[in-house]
Order: sequence, then C-alpha cells, then structure tokens
Amino acid sequence: MGKNAVVFGATSGIGLELSRLLVNEGYKVLITGRRRDRLESVRAESRDHFVVRQHDITRLEDSSKLFDELPEIFEKIDLIVHNAGVAEPNYDLEWEKDLPTLETNVMGATRIYQLSYNYFKEQGFGHLVSITSIASLTGNRHVPAYHASKAFQASYMESLWMKSKRTKKAKIHVTNILPGYVDTDIIIGDTFWMAPLDKAVNQIYTAIKKKKRKAYITKRWRLVAVMMKIVPPQILMKYL
Repeated sequence: MGKNAVVFGATSGIGLELSRLLVNEGYKVLITGRRRDRLESVRAESRDHFVVRQHDITRLEDSSKLFDELPEIFEKIDLIVHNAGVAEPNYDLEWEKDLPTLETNVMGATRIYQLSYNYFKEQGFGHLVSITSIASLTGNRHVPAYHASKAFQASYMESLWMKSKRTKKAKIHVTNILPGYVDTDIIIGDTFWMAPLDKAVNQIYTAIKKKKRKAYITKRWRLVAVMMKIVPPQILMKYL
C-alpha cells in the first residue's frame, strides 16, 4: 500500500517543492492553501497523485472539518507537514500588522498540531512535521511577532515530541525543521547563506525519512544555533 501525506501551505516555496518531491517518492499528497488557482495548477502536474483542498488555517473550525473529511480521502495518513506561515515587518509595533502573524503562526498552527497528533493517536501511527525557523532561536526588532511565533511553534513541537514518547498506544514521530534563509518569496531584504530551494527541500526530506527530532536546514545553520546560545544579546542585537 502506498504512502499518503498532507501538506498545509503548499502553494509556493518549501511546501510546494516538498509536495512535488513527496509525489516523486511515491506518495499521494493532499495539498492545501488559500490560493485555489495555485493548487489547481499543481494538481494538473499529476492528477493521480495530488488532491487539493482550499484551506485557510486561521479558520479554526474549517481545520476541524478538514480533518473530519480525511478518512474519506485517504485510507491512512503517514505524514502531515505544517508549512503555512506569514511574516511582515512591523517597525512601529502596529497591532494590525502583528495580528495576521499571530492568527496564522500561533492559533492556526496550534490547531493543526493538535488535530494531527490526535488523528495519529487514533490511527495508531503517523509522522508530524512542522517547518518552523531558525528565527525561533532569538528575537528581532524588525519582525518581533514572527520570531516570537516561531519560538512558540518550536516549543510546542518539542512538547509534542516529549508527549509522543509517553503515548503507548500509538507510534507517533514528531519532527521540527528549522530552516535558515531559503530562496523563497517570504525572504525580505539582504541575507547571507541563502540556500537554493531544491537543496533545502532535499535536506528536509532526508530529515523526514530519518524521523529526526530536530533538523537545521541547511546543516551549516546548526553552527549559527550554537553561536546564538553563547553570544551575549548585546552583540546579537547589532545584527537582528
């Protein structure tokens, strides 16, 4: 029996390319996103392997309804990837700019995490993956809500990993993917160590196959993570 996956946030960037890679690896993939035209364009690439659902994760009740429909779409689900997220600079701390980030990256993400974990618990197995960010490791004066929301996601995934080790009646794997700068539309301004999208996605898929608890993408960002833990905040703030 083939493998099935669900990818939340698959209309562009990492989510889109990872969905394509999963199909190439033999998965059938349910892809979601806000932009119906993008989803249909992807499905046209392989109608036998892609299933589409227009979905906005900030609509929490819609997330519940989608999970209720999953047994009608796939007999089983092996993998759920949460990739949906937004970011916007907020130099003047305007509430209207932070709210979409909080609704998407905190409330929406948490609902997907909970629904996924409980789905796998009832099914008896499954692998939950979240694409968080290296941004989860520190604050940033220009995009504070984004960095804070990614820290929330990373902490929640760590908690679910701990929970999975105590869940006796189901074999659940939990993986937190922390990309650095990847060549996608979400990147704003000058950056360093920009990874090509295909290289980043290949490393993400390797981490998924190995069922890692945590993976930095690309691997060199592990060095940055170590530095962030030991460099005083007074120095870090010059660059963040």
